[in-house]
Amino acid sequence: MTLKVDKDERGLWTVLHITGELDLVTSPVVRQHVHDAVAAGRRELVLDLSEVFFCDSSGVGVLIASRKLMRSCQGRLHLILPAHGAEEGSHVNRVLAALGVRRLFDVYSDVSEAVDEEAQPLSA
Repeated sequence: MTLKVDKDERGLWTVLHITGELDLVTSPVVRQHVHDAVAAGRRELVLDLSEVFFCDSSGVGVLIASRKLMRSCQGRLHLILPAHGAEEGSHVNRVLAALGVRRLFDVYSDVSEAVDEEAQPLSA
């Protein structure tokens, strides 16, 4: 399956809805979308990974690089990751947790919470 990235804007937040596999071949596409958002002056970014069913080390690398980029420009990065094993996309949550990097990210259950300034991230 190929990767699909849809962009949405919610106030100050740019939301990238990512669907498919996040791997060596497709991760540069996500990296480019993140860089394009920053180049356009967007400093609040949500990566909706709820429909990503596979993520390898290249995908994790893009997520970590995106976090670093957003922090370097005083921006914010929020991730959407399902918490339960039966839901689509839980693979990413498990991979990040297994690698010990899940705690680096502000994770939310859905886009509405991720763009809500009052909402608290899910615990790692």
